[in-house]
Order: sequence, then C-alpha cells, then structure tokens
Amino acid sequence: MKYYLYLLVFIASPLIVNQGAIAQTAESQTAQFQNRIVDSIFSKTLGECRDFWVRLPDNFQPDSDEKYAVIYLMDGFSLESTLETVYGNYWGHYLPHMILVGISNRKNRTRDLTTSQIKMRRGSAFDRETGGAETFTKFIEKELIPYIDSKYPTIPYRTLIGHSYAGLFTINMLVNHKHLFQNYIAIDPSLDWDDQKLLKEAKAKLSTESYEGKSLFVSLAAEQLHMWNEDITMENIMDDSSEFTLFARSIIEFSNYAKSQKQNGLNFSWKFYNEDLHGTVPLPSIRDGLIFLFEWYQFKSPQKYNNPETPIEELVSLLKEQEQIYTEHFGVPTAPMIDEMLNGYGYMNMQMGQPKKALMFFEMNIKYNPTSANAYDSMAEYYESQNDKENALKYLKKAYEISGDDYYKERIEALNKK
Repeated sequence: MKYYLYLLVFIASPLIVNQGAIAQTAESQTAQFQNRIVDSIFSKTLGECRDFWVRLPDNFQPDSDEKYAVIYLMDGFSLESTLETVYGNYWGHYLPHMILVGISNRKNRTRDLTTSQIKMRRGSAFDRETGGAETFTKFIEKELIPYIDSKYPTIPYRTLIGHSYAGLFTINMLVNHKHLFQNYIAIDPSLDWDDQKLLKEAKAKLSTESYEGKSLFVSLAAEQLHMWNEDITMENIMDDSSEFTLFARSIIEFSNYAKSQKQNGLNFSWKFYNEDLHGTVPLPSIRDGLIFLFEWYQFKSPQKYNNPETPIEELVSLLKEQEQIYTEHFGVPTAPMIDEMLNGYGYMNMQMGQPKKALMFFEMNIKYNPTSANAYDSMAEYYESQNDKENALKYLKKAYEISGDDYYKERIEALNKK
C-alpha cells in the first residue's frame, strides 16, 4: 500500500492515528465486514435449529496462526448493524480485531432469555413461555461456543452483549455462569423480572463471591424512568414505589450496589442516557461499554508514537509494555499493535525521514504476521526507498510466494527493469 495514504491519515490527528491509520479508505471500510457467514446448528438442548452469523476480522487470513477474542451478541440479527457501526469505527486503538457472533432470538425470545417462570407481569396475565435462560445458557456453553471454537481461530476471551430481556440474561450469565465470559454489557436489563428475583440473587452473590478478572457495563435509558410521568427524574425516582418505575429502580439499585462492592474485584461501570429511548439506547451503550471493557487495550502515551523526537529506544520500550498488557489479558502471546497500525507507523516514519523507526515497525509487522503478503510488500517498499534493490526484490518475492497475487509479480518485473 502506498505510504502517502498513511501520511495523510497519520499527520491529521492523533485520534485518527490511533484508531486507524489503518488508512481506512472507502474501499477498505466496505471490505471490512465482507467476511460474514450465516450459519445454524441443531441444538439437542433446545430441540431445534438455531441461526447465528459470524463476522471475521478484516485482517483474517485462513493460513495465519493468529487467534481472536470473540464478542457474542444476543438478538444478533436485530442489533447486527448497531454492533457493526461501533466496531467498524473503533477497532485499532480502542478495540482489537475480534470475531463477532450474532445469535438469533427471533423465534421464542421471552422463553430463551428470562430467568424464571411467571404467570403475571405488571399486573396482567402473562401467557408467554418463560424461564428458559438456564436451558439457553446450556446451549451456548455446550453447543454454540464449542462449535465456534472448533471452526474459527478463537481464544477463550469472550464478551457478551444483551439488551432488555437479553440484558437480564447477560447479568444472569455473570452472576451464575461467570466462567464463560470475561466481559458483559447489559443494556436496559429487565431486572424487575419476577419481583426482582435475579436482582436479589445478584446482590447476595456480589457480596460474597469473587469476580476478579470480570468486567460489566450497565446502561439505563431515560424513557424507562416512567413511561408517561415526566415529573419522575433520576433525583426522585427512588422515592416512587409504583410498578411504573420498578424497571428503572431495579437497574439503579443493582448498579449502586455493584459499584459499592469493591471487595469482589468486579470491574464495573454504569451510565444513564438522558436522551435515549429503550429502542435507541443500544448504540451508545455498546460504544461506551466496549470502550470501558477494553480500556486496558488503549495505547499508553499515543502522542509519543507520532512525535518524530521520540527516541527509537523509548518506542521499543512502549511496545514491549503494550505487548505485556495484551498478553496478560488475552492469555496468549499478542502483538503490541494490530498489523494495520504496525504498517501505518512504518510508512509514517518513512515520510518523516525516520528510516530506523520505519524499519523497526516493518520488521515487527513481519515478526507477528509472517503469513501476510502485505507485510513483506511494505518491507520491500522500505528497501526501495533506501535504494536497496536486492532486498526489495527479496521481500517482493516472498509476498508473491505467499499470495500468488499477480500484483506482486508485476512489481517484481517493474523493479527488475530499473
């Protein structure tokens, strides 16, 4: 990829640099989510087929040894574009490359996601099938996760996202099945369900059990304070004891309690969205939730990477620190930057007249992405800029050997003619 594209992105703004100097042209953004597979499995647990979709990362290569963390999204076909929008804008500095999985809950959502059986809800008869959360959890644990792990290059670092009843399900997963996921986003969770049964159970467990290494983000939309009384606000809602405020009061009570239990090790945050409705709150919640859950992933001192005065030794030290943080969290050796950014910083330093730094980034990209033809092509461009034809041809041949792409063959022929 030509390095002047990177220059425009890197010089413009530190924020853009970190997110993706990744040179996200219109073409690359379009291609970003082309690796989408719609699949289904027959569940013996549920006694039915269950649909889901899988989106592979933009840098996915079938022959690569790279493995990825996974996000599981409940109501996956309804919230697919919401997760795409957030993830497509924030991977890079804020989020790692991950595999996304969207689980369908279209057929019998209330049954799948609610945590206990009820006959009445909000003063009226409730004739839908309920209380199937434990069965659906068994499906996820015993069938879906093993299937995903067997078919795709995953690591056991998982995030679960759920909205409304699926938010209730998400909190139940943390409280009663915390071994399955590291991260949780519960959006407007229905913690009022069954006279706050799960809320009461959660408070007991949060006070006595360890949640070290787990992170939870909870959100509440303003619409849920009271469906028709505008006089109910965050300041006075806890003074109201009516059924109309039970949904919001349950979330507030849970969140205040979870925040107070510092001894259990849970990394917790929650947010009230005073301009959102129940139907609009998933978008900002997923954005803020993922940024919170992956706060540890964000670069330390990003300006130093952009500053031409930063010594190369300091950059190497920063990269080693970043690699250590990533490896500790993911549990497997992990590169300190995604490949697009290693490449991007290499090109940026070429443009800034910093060849030693450029070489360091390109070498690191090859080290961590040895099956990437683009990594070798970038190194070839580096050597071309240094008038080293021999090494440029060496790396171009390697890129062609890996990919078989005629683009590299043409590059070799053109360089041989010089």
